[in-house]
Amino acid sequence: MNRQLLAYALAVIVIALLPMLGAYPIFVMKVMCYALFACAFNLLLGYTGLLSFGHAAFLGGAAYATGQALTAWGLPTLAGLIFGTAVATVMGLIMGILAIRRSGIYFAMITLAMAQMAFFFFLQAPFTGGEDGLQGIPRGTLFGFDLKNDLHLYYVVMAIFVLSYALIWRTINSPFGQVLKAVRENEPRAISLGYNANGYKLLAFVLSAALAGLAGATKALVFVSATLSDATWQMSGLVILMTLIGGMGTFTGPVVGAFIVVLLENKVGDFGRFLTQLSGLSWFQSLGESVTIVIGLIFIICVMAFRRGIVGEIIRLYRPKKAS
Repeated sequence: MNRQLLAYALAVIVIALLPMLGAYPIFVMKVMCYALFACAFNLLLGYTGLLSFGHAAFLGGAAYATGQALTAWGLPTLAGLIFGTAVATVMGLIMGILAIRRSGIYFAMITLAMAQMAFFFFLQAPFTGGEDGLQGIPRGTLFGFDLKNDLHLYYVVMAIFVLSYALIWRTINSPFGQVLKAVRENEPRAISLGYNANGYKLLAFVLSAALAGLAGATKALVFVSATLSDATWQMSGLVILMTLIGGMGTFTGPVVGAFIVVLLENKVGDFGRFLTQLSGLSWFQSLGESVTIVIGLIFIICVMAFRRGIVGEIIRLYRPKKAS
């Protein structure tokens, strides 16, 4: 445990130093937003055993709510973030109440259907800007720091990510988290021991929705916009890919998966141009237009070669050595 905490502390220090080491702050902030989104989803799938296809509704809903609060209502930045997170929490409560009594594919389909209802609401609602999205969201100030400065915003986003990650870690390592694992492994047995399985699953769903909403609200600040791409079913699929590639049911797996996906989205075009220059084949130039194909190939390779995800396989290889 001490080694694990030390590793997390070193990771926080490295993240804090990345802008000074030449990393592009917007890119790292995007990774942290998606990593928080993936960690929130992993809390539900990896530790509770519930596969949701509707988590994009919380990401997009919080982004739109935060944008509306800051742009139209003129609320302070902190209040806007809290409002966006609260909206996602209420959406999670409503969706959870309707879906939590089902399991497996039925649970997944209910969450997908409700997320699509939310998507069409965002598409037609006057305050969202429709297909153009909600643009020009003001960053404002927070605790006296001007968030128009990318470096100031970077450390705010980093603080949100680190505190949220710590909350997830504490949740999983609490009696509540142990009950969630028991429900995941054998729900009838957990019920026979006197636990209200549906109540625990609902709490986990709402907490996951709130954290996903916080990721969406933070992302709206980073990119000063909220668009329909945050609320599409493809985004729900993307967070599943992040979790599975990194390692479902691990703490650092979703972070690794989010980094890989965001890196591919941003760098596949550059890689394609490099291969074109190296080989002289113009076909590689189209890689930048086919990022989803590349991500799909990466996913297939990871599923075939790393069935527990990248981090999951590393843990599996490390444990026997530790036991010996």
